[in-house]
Amino acid sequence: HVQLVESGGGSVQPGGSLTLSCVASGNTGNCMGWFRQAPGKDREGVAGIGGNGRTSVADSVKGRFTISKDSAKNTLYLQMNILKPEDSAMYYCAAVPGFADLAAPLRDSNYPYWGQGTQVTVS
Repeated sequence: HVQLVESGGGSVQPGGSLTLSCVASGNTGNCMGWFRQAPGKDREGVAGIGGNGRTSVADSVKGRFTISKDSAKNTLYLQMNILKPEDSAMYYCAAVPGFADLAAPLRDSNYPYWGQGTQVTVS
C-alpha cells in the first residue's frame, strides 16, 4: 500500500520561497513527481524525478523550482524560489512503482498514487 503525505505549503509574498516535502511509505518505486492545480484550471505537471536521478521541470518554473529526493528518508522535495502569484495552487505529490524511468514524467496519467495535497498561496 502506497501512501504519500505532503507538507510545507503556506502563504508567501511574491519573490519568496517555500520547500514542499512528500513523505512516502510503501513501494513507491523510483519515479515521483510534483503536480499542481489551481481553481478552474487543469492539473499541471511541475517537476518529476526518475530512478537514475534524472529530473524534468516544467518551462513555467524552470530556473525557480528544484525537485530532489532523499531515498534514505523516503522523502521527495520541491524547492520553490522566486514565487509568483501564478504559482498559487494545490500541490500534489505522485508516485508510480515499477518503472526505472518515465518518458513523460510530467504527465499525470502516468501516476496511480497521489497525496492529498498542500496549498501554496502567493500574494
